[in-house]
Amino acid sequence: MISEEAFNKEIQQIIQNGIREDVGDGDHSSLACIPGEAKGMAKLLVKEECVIAGVNFAKQVFHHVDPDLKLEILFQDGQKVHYGDIVFYVSGSSQSILKAERLVLNAMQRMSAIATKTAQYVAILEGTKTKILDTRKTTPGIRAIEKWAVKIGGGENHRFALYDMVMLKDNHIDFAGGISRAIDKTKRYLKEHHKDLKIIVEARNLQEVEEILRSDGIYRILLDNFNYDDTRKAVQLIGEKCLSESSGGINEQTIRKYAECGVDYISSGALTHSVSNKDLSLKAV
Repeated sequence: MISEEAFNKEIQQIIQNGIREDVGDGDHSSLACIPGEAKGMAKLLVKEECVIAGVNFAKQVFHHVDPDLKLEILFQDGQKVHYGDIVFYVSGSSQSILKAERLVLNAMQRMSAIATKTAQYVAILEGTKTKILDTRKTTPGIRAIEKWAVKIGGGENHRFALYDMVMLKDNHIDFAGGISRAIDKTKRYLKEHHKDLKIIVEARNLQEVEEILRSDGIYRILLDNFNYDDTRKAVQLIGEKCLSESSGGINEQTIRKYAECGVDYISSGALTHSVSNKDLSLKAV
């Protein structure tokens, strides 16, 4: 993953763009009927059981909109909440609260859905050594908060983007003329450009696993769409030479069986691309 500084910069860009997109030249609904000096309070109300996520993001949004807004937080990121729970109260300028409302809700509803699904996968994996990873199958423009939600749910982040890790997948391998050529070219490129990046290589079968293992300096082998038997065999072949990762349509019904094959990681695009937003609302008090 990228550095904390780079990640925080991504979050600030999401907030700035979200407010720009939603507010434009002004929240005319509020400006028209609510006096500028009016003060108010609102509560973040839970209307569906979930793992709450986005509380710290909401704090940053409110502060961006109006540093004078005050929050009283009752539930922290990662805690399980139920219907009727109040996550926080926000008080201050009524106009400011309404200006921040939609970005806060949109983000928290989605982040809570992702954190909840991730927590479900983590629970299924309990007792194994396998850890759950996200992917780059994220919503364009808000990747940082979606990956943040995976962490809140107890998962781990894969690479953030194309620039912070090398991942040689099937198309790279085929375009480069084979696995060994792709790896050799990558190592030369990294050396020439003074890049210290980890290398993951995708394998489509056991023969490709064996070929990858003939090269030194591989961080992880991605076992793509392997069945259980071949996954177990691949894990035995890999041993302690590098880490292993399973991927490819793995779901709640199959994830435990793949973990029991001994892989170090399982990556799932479903954590971010196949969730339904949780029901939260911001209500005036």
